[in-house]
Amino acid sequence: MLKSITAASDRLVQRYLPDAFLFAIILTIIVFVLGLVFTGSSPVNMVEYWGHGFWDLLAFAMQMSLIVITGYILANTPFIKGILSKISNMANSPGQAIVLVTVVASIACLINYGFGLVVGALLAIHVAKRIPSIDYRILIAAAYSGFLLWHGGFSGSVPLTIATEGHFLEDLVGVIPITETLFSELNLFIVFILLITLPILNWFLLKARDGNSSIDPELLKTHTQVVEEQKLEKKDLTPAERLEHSKVISMIIGILGLAFIIYHFATSGFDLNINIVNFIFLFLGILLHKTPRKFLNSVSDAVKNAGGIIIQFPFYAGIMGMMVASGLSEQMSTMFVNISNEVTLPLFAFISAGIVNFFVPSGGGQWAVQAPIMIPAALEIGVDTAKTAMAVAWGDAWTNMIQPFWALPLLAIAGLKVKDIMGFCLIILVWSFIPIAIGLLLF
Repeated sequence: MLKSITAASDRLVQRYLPDAFLFAIILTIIVFVLGLVFTGSSPVNMVEYWGHGFWDLLAFAMQMSLIVITGYILANTPFIKGILSKISNMANSPGQAIVLVTVVASIACLINYGFGLVVGALLAIHVAKRIPSIDYRILIAAAYSGFLLWHGGFSGSVPLTIATEGHFLEDLVGVIPITETLFSELNLFIVFILLITLPILNWFLLKARDGNSSIDPELLKTHTQVVEEQKLEKKDLTPAERLEHSKVISMIIGILGLAFIIYHFATSGFDLNINIVNFIFLFLGILLHKTPRKFLNSVSDAVKNAGGIIIQFPFYAGIMGMMVASGLSEQMSTMFVNISNEVTLPLFAFISAGIVNFFVPSGGGQWAVQAPIMIPAALEIGVDTAKTAMAVAWGDAWTNMIQPFWALPLLAIAGLKVKDIMGFCLIILVWSFIPIAIGLLLF
């Protein structure tokens, strides 16, 4: 049965899912039409909302791009790559490889989603090199499935936002520490169940797969760093080049960065916000690459992986502008609030967040859209606001399995297209609804 479902899901996605950029364009058109039909906005109004919102996420886009870039830089250091190579040696069969990649990617995404995406992809390449008979598409889908856990981890936008002084709902709910969100029984239950069941599900998907898909041999080659090292052997260095290859320079600036990191946690406690995560990854990357030239070579490769994010974020900001200004997002969220009670509100907040995530695939951006509706409703009905916030967070993470936006950096590293993995991710989406829904209803 699973074999038939897997094959049907893969065929459906291969046939009908467009490129990720076209997906954003199609969503733009859909939201534009929905605004005309359901909100009474005129075409001029919708164009205005779209254009005015188009650049609203520039700062956030920069943060998200740096998450991917700094995560790639750190994951691509010889030290981390050595660790990944040793980890890949733990798998001796395709089934073991699928389980290994799923577990490592999941844990890495709990630490930081940008780091998890690139670690999952790089580990998958190491594993595919070791076990070339494995179905590469399912291996990458397994790596991406770990991203399902990101909003329950230490880089989750919603729990980190409401744990930060000065957030936009502080007057309403105050500052909610991560002990009530990330370390709540609800979140720990969902994370634990997914950590146990995702590797098993991906193993079954591998066994149910017809045919095989191997890794592109080009991905197994080394690039910039090898070329630079060959150049060094062939000529004397100029004074400028000596600076570029100076370990002392990297050490000085790296130690300065580490000093601030220590100062930050010494004075602010466990304040693990997006900026400090980027800061940690950046300066660890500088230190572990040892010289500025090797670091900059890695940056050049990393920036390529952020291209899709950079060009698509403005389109999603425009979609968000139309959703918010026209009242579509409010109508969508209010519809679920109206049929909720103190038991079902978290579940419906989760489902509505999953739907909104198609149009606003940004944890922070989505929270800005839904929080002003969901949190007052929770206060009025008598539902814990921290639980409601985590319901929205899990809804955002849930439909990322079939919203191609966040798969872009992983796919760029893996050398695949969105439609190569989304058929398998669709099955992961369906399964993951069960433990998340149970957690929201029981805790």
